[in-house]
Amino acid sequence: MKEYQVIGNAASGSIRFNTDSSKLEIYNGEAWFEIDATSPELQTGGTRGIVFGEQSNTSDIEFYNIDTTGDAVDFADMTRSSTVSAAAFASRVRGISSGGGSPSPTNIIEFITIAQQANAQDFGDLTRAHRNAGGGSSETRGLTIGGYVAPNTVNTIDYVTIASTGNAVDFGDAVRTVEGQFPTVNSPTRIVYGQYGTDPGTPMTIEYVTTSTLGNAADFGSVTGDTRSSGGGGGNAVRGVFGGGAAPNQPSYTPQDEIVFLTIATLGNTRDFGNLNDAVSSCSACSSPTRVVFNGGYTPSQTNQLQYIQTMTTGNALDFGDLTSNKARQAGCSNGHGGLG
Repeated sequence: MKEYQVIGNAASGSIRFNTDSSKLEIYNGEAWFEIDATSPELQTGGTRGIVFGEQSNTSDIEFYNIDTTGDAVDFADMTRSSTVSAAAFASRVRGISSGGGSPSPTNIIEFITIAQQANAQDFGDLTRAHRNAGGGSSETRGLTIGGYVAPNTVNTIDYVTIASTGNAVDFGDAVRTVEGQFPTVNSPTRIVYGQYGTDPGTPMTIEYVTTSTLGNAADFGSVTGDTRSSGGGGGNAVRGVFGGGAAPNQPSYTPQDEIVFLTIATLGNTRDFGNLNDAVSSCSACSSPTRVVFNGGYTPSQTNQLQYIQTMTTGNALDFGDLTSNKARQAGCSNGHGGLG
C-alpha cells in the first residue's frame, strides 16, 4: 500500500497507512492515532457498560451489552459497601471505580477486568477521600476530577496508570471547584467535563484537560439550555453528549430531559441534541462508538430505566431496558468509550 502525502489539513476521521510503523492510523481532529487491533467485540462480544454502586450504598456491579438492547445483569461485587457517588473510568481491559461513599467519603480505588465476571480488587488510594467527582480516561491514564470533601467542594485532579496498580498522583487543578456527579466525555487526547451551576441563573460551564500531560484544566465553553446539576455524559472520540440533570432554580431540583452535544476536538458551546425518554437527574452513562446509554437516576423517585441515543445523529432517546434494581448516583464506564480511540 502506498501512502500519499496529505495536502492541507486532514478532516477528523481521516485514515492513513503509516509506512514507518506499518500501522493504520486515524485522525481525530488534533493528532494521528494507531487503530487498535483489539476491540470490545473480540474481548466481550460487544461493548460492555459497567454500573458501579448507587445511592443506597450497595456493593452491586452490573453490566449490559451497549450494542444491543435488553436488561442489565449482575456482574459481581465491589470491595466495599459505601459506594454512592463514586467516579468511574475504563480502558479496554479494566473498569475502575474511585472514591464515593456516604456519610464518610473514601479514598479507595478498585478495579475489575471487564471481560471477567469476578469481584472487584483493590487498586490503590486517591490523594484524598471524596465523593461526587468526575471520572475520565484514555486507554492508558484515568483521572478523578474534583469532588466534595466536607465541608468544601474541591478542584483537585488525580490520575492513575490504568494497566498498573498503585496510588493516585496529583495531575493539576480544575478551573473551578466541581462536584455533583457532573458529565464527563473523552477523546484519546482530551477529557471534557461539565461544571454545573448550582445557583439560580448560573450557567453551566465546560472545562477540559489534555490527558497525556500534567497541568491545570482550561475553559472549553458553556452549556446551552437550562441550568442543571447531576447529569450523565458519554460519547465517542469525536462527539460528547450530556443528558439529564436537575434544575436548581426550580422546586425540588426538578429532573430534566434535555440532551446536548459538543465536538471534543474544538472549543465552544453545546448544541441541542434532543430529549430523554423520561427526565432524570443523578444518572450515569456508558458509551460505545455509536451509542450512549443513560443509567437510572431520579424521576424524582429512583428508576431502573436504561435509555439510549445514537451518538452521531440527533434526536430523542429510546428505551434500552432496565437495571437490576432502581438506582441513582451510581457510576458508569465502558470498554468502548471515546477515549479509547
